[in-house]
Amino acid sequence: MTPDTPSVDQHAPRHRNLARVLVTLASLVAFLAIFAVWINRQVLDTDNWTRASSQMLESPVIRAQLADYLSDQLYANVDVEGEIRKALPPRAKGLAAPAASALRNQVEKRAAAALARPRVQALWENANRAAHKQLLTIVNGGGSTVSTANGEVVLDLRSLLRETQAQVGVGGRLVKALPANASRVVVMRSSQLDGAQRAARVLKHLPVVLVVLSLALFGGALAVSSGWRRNAVRAYGIGLIAAGGAALAAKAWAGDTVVNSLASTAAMKPVVRVVWDIYTPLFVQAATAGIVYGAILLLGAAIAGPTGWATALRRVCAPYLREPAIAWGAFAVLVFVVVLWWAPTPAMRNPVTALVIILLLAFGFEALRRRTAHEFPDADRAAASARYRAQLAGLAGSVAGRTRGERGAGAQPDAAFPAGVAEDERLTQLEQLRDLRANGVLDEQEFRAEKARILGGNGSGHPTAPVG
Repeated sequence: MTPDTPSVDQHAPRHRNLARVLVTLASLVAFLAIFAVWINRQVLDTDNWTRASSQMLESPVIRAQLADYLSDQLYANVDVEGEIRKALPPRAKGLAAPAASALRNQVEKRAAAALARPRVQALWENANRAAHKQLLTIVNGGGSTVSTANGEVVLDLRSLLRETQAQVGVGGRLVKALPANASRVVVMRSSQLDGAQRAARVLKHLPVVLVVLSLALFGGALAVSSGWRRNAVRAYGIGLIAAGGAALAAKAWAGDTVVNSLASTAAMKPVVRVVWDIYTPLFVQAATAGIVYGAILLLGAAIAGPTGWATALRRVCAPYLREPAIAWGAFAVLVFVVVLWWAPTPAMRNPVTALVIILLLAFGFEALRRRTAHEFPDADRAAASARYRAQLAGLAGSVAGRTRGERGAGAQPDAAFPAGVAEDERLTQLEQLRDLRANGVLDEQEFRAEKARILGGNGSGHPTAPVG
């Protein structure tokens, strides 16, 4: 009985319905896992967070907004007009106010230009990295320098503000007047720590829990439907593709919602949109990975299916799949090229998840290998080689026959190719064909089709005596 043969169990329909329910639940859990994986990798990974923050300054829209913020901080924390008045001679002190106003525009321009420079962008990256490490320290219970009782997560931009002052040209005196709390953005306060810590504990383990749960539900579907396993694999593949597609659709819808809800003014919408686009590529990767894994399952289910091309493919591969050394050697090469070298999905670049993927692929490969061996128990490499040689000989004979036919109807036979030679070739091919049938390489239908093809090539007009 093949893996797709219905079981004689009277409860088979009930088991198949249960399998369908389990596959549906597994697909829904996979959909939720995509969001969990994204949040975990984007929010709780310092390198990914810092990398995304660095990409923000590559956008002119973000640089303009940050330059405007630094200018506001400079004028809010320092009496620029008073500092300028001190630097002017007595007769020119009345020009301090217009000079401070004109200087503000210059500050914004210089700040925007400075933010495009690698040195200043490095300061921004370091500030975001330090803030994220402080966030992780707090949500994980605090450390030697941060207390969960009164801790705050702060994005310290004073280094950027000092660089802005230096670009203006009067930075020396303004730095001394700059308060300690200038350009310190409070990301999280102590009153928010309890909720953040609970969320972090959940998010830290949620991706693994959801992925394992999805695979466990799928495994349960395979366990309860012995005669429906290939269909269960195909259904789960479709479910993963649907989960990935639905996640991408949800991202597109959520993007508009987030922009409209967070942008306080129309001018802020482009800024929020840029930030959303920068922080969601990892989500797209997770959703795309689900689609890729679903496509792999669909391909495996199709190869194990009853279609003509799938059966023919298994017949061709049977002599090699029946030999474990050859089969698993080819599998090892495939795994190395696809999973370890190419690694098209992030999970394949993680040692733990890559090992899980390899084990799942090995399980499916072994199931396909056993199915093929059950279908073609007499397949062996020697017989396959003989069949291939016979096919090549028949192809060569056909090409030679067409070449002679192209010399024109009614033409006299070439002295180098007497008529008897073509007849001898056909007899030889028919004898080889008979031997292949006797050895079990060809079934009766294949034997008759190949025999008809050889006999149809008789150009003498006289039928060749049948063989076998």
